[in-house]
Amino acid sequence: MKLLFSEAKADYGHYIFPYAIWAFPEAGETAGDLFNQGFLPSSRSLDRFYLCRQVRIDLKKFAHSSENRRILRKGEGINAVLLPKAKFDYTPARREFFKTYADIKFGKDVMSYERLDLLFDGAITSHVLVFTDARSGEEIGTVTLYVEPNQLAYYYYAFYNLNYYSRNLGMFMMTSAVAYFAEHGFRYLYLGSCYLENALYKTQFTGAEFFNGVRWSENLKELKHLIQRGKQDQPQHLLEAEEYRSTFYDCDLAQIGAASPFKVRLT
Repeated sequence: MKLLFSEAKADYGHYIFPYAIWAFPEAGETAGDLFNQGFLPSSRSLDRFYLCRQVRIDLKKFAHSSENRRILRKGEGINAVLLPKAKFDYTPARREFFKTYADIKFGKDVMSYERLDLLFDGAITSHVLVFTDARSGEEIGTVTLYVEPNQLAYYYYAFYNLNYYSRNLGMFMMTSAVAYFAEHGFRYLYLGSCYLENALYKTQFTGAEFFNGVRWSENLKELKHLIQRGKQDQPQHLLEAEEYRSTFYDCDLAQIGAASPFKVRLT
């Protein structure tokens, strides 16, 4: 992959000079190669990615917890089927359903019709997971996914019937996806970024880990520490913070460096 560093706002008084790190896949690389290094797509054509704190589930380690089973019981009678995008009919009725959901959840026209159409047209959606209420026959939810068979799936946007709130439909859909891809022998399910406490629901699965800028970490105490730290103005970069280094790396910068997958070879 090729890396570009896009400058962000600097804090000259504390010598903090941030860069957003972008990755561009090269010939022979798949999107999965970039996911594995901590990047998420920043374009629907999968030609540009950004490095961020994100969560994935190591499906080899997944086992149903009591909470997972509780959520699945609440959704009994709701069926799911995975479809390649080519077999999913993006009808006007579905389009309106998705738009209505997006307006309620994200704000009016935060997701425009054009953006919605691009979501279903772009390479970032290779499959959809469709949920149906078996009793009524009504289609009540859809998840857009990027899938590399037997390797990974990226759980991108979920749209669902908000009248099913009492049955925790949104969480049921995510839990069902984790279980489905684990049962079908996939290695990872990527669930997106995690910078706020209200995104910690993504970690309620065994095998949850997050990218901390250096490596994938299973230490959810570390994740919660970073979320709390992000609520405050910081006079230093994370790896300069002795509290962080002593708590999670025994103050050893060499150990941190050794854990990083990133290497630069000059040509």
